[in-house]
Amino acid sequence: MDRLTAAGNLAGAAQALEALLGATGPEVGPGLDGAAGVAQWLKLAGLRRALRQPQQALAAVHRALELAPLDFMALVMRAGLLERSGDAGAGAAWGEALAQTPQGPLPPPLEAAVSAGRAFHAAWLGRQEQRLEQVAQAAVRAGDNEAAGAVERLPDSPVERDADHAWRLARFRDNILRKTRVYHSEPTHFHYPGLVEREFHPRHATPWLAEVEAGFEDIRAEMLALVQSERAELEPYIQYADRENLAQWRPLNRSRDWSALHLLKQGIEVAANAAQAPRTMEILSRLPQPRVPGASPNAMFSLLAPHTAIPPHVGVDNTRLVCHLPLAVPPGCWFRVGAETREWREGEAFAFDDTIEHEAMNPTDLLRVVFIFDVWHPGLTASERAAVAATIAAAGHGAGQGAGGL
Repeated sequence: MDRLTAAGNLAGAAQALEALLGATGPEVGPGLDGAAGVAQWLKLAGLRRALRQPQQALAAVHRALELAPLDFMALVMRAGLLERSGDAGAGAAWGEALAQTPQGPLPPPLEAAVSAGRAFHAAWLGRQEQRLEQVAQAAVRAGDNEAAGAVERLPDSPVERDADHAWRLARFRDNILRKTRVYHSEPTHFHYPGLVEREFHPRHATPWLAEVEAGFEDIRAEMLALVQSERAELEPYIQYADRENLAQWRPLNRSRDWSALHLLKQGIEVAANAAQAPRTMEILSRLPQPRVPGASPNAMFSLLAPHTAIPPHVGVDNTRLVCHLPLAVPPGCWFRVGAETREWREGEAFAFDDTIEHEAMNPTDLLRVVFIFDVWHPGLTASERAAVAATIAAAGHGAGQGAGGL
């Protein structure tokens, strides 16, 4: 075959390779399964492509994918063949191929093909997103009950309703197009069924955040004074015994790179710190914080050192949300919950579900400080809150691990 190829007899080489592979039979030839079989089927696909026989080339690629469905080279070749033939599935095929891109540099010819594929896929995604958005908007304008029915359960304010509706439709499109993956609540200990799973909860569900933001200057001033105070009790946020199976926290365990000035810790006031933050404590007293013996409420000033990363993790309990009020945040610090990444902005508070995978990074040369506290999940009734608090307190173990982090 190689001699035929070198002599320019591509048709003869393809026929010889097909005979070796038994391409017309139901089985791959002996000794040509696994990686060896994939390589030979792709070689045949390359020959058929060079002979301008795209359908036969595609058939050979599909035989390679039968042996290795996630083979990067096979997926790239398939996507390229579909793109050249104008097939409607080319955009999705490039998405499947790009998802399997290996780590590290690629050979220059392959890198050029993959870069072109990325551009093709991005353009396809843009067209798909625009088309899906137009379809949804038209359905809403027409009063389509299936598309707009959920709006009835949203807040009365048209502004809040429209913003929330737009966010959900946008995420729906992104999930369809695989621009985002779907994340779920995965608490380590306490999962209460039926609660809304959402990375960042909307402002209409957390109206008291406005009061926290109004106190920004006072809270920040108390934090700065406390950081400089000799009486402040600053401690590492992560403190676990070395015997515990928590490898992801090993770099931060008992490290000052991620420290906390606790005001409330597992339901107990830290007097040395709280006494120096009276205005902050006053604001906290009016918030819907859980009161669970040995677990909540929690509130702290979280200090993240320069060039420090907090690894992906989840919290213990989905019956609460964790709230951030950024106090001192250099530009470039970011925070990811599930599929959504934000940069903290000083004075702009938010509430998130810490039982959805989240992580953070301070890539700057300066300290990052955030005020963190927990609140009840807004989906719980008063009677449910009481029952949850009693149940968690009775369960005891692992119930109180701070405000969930970051």
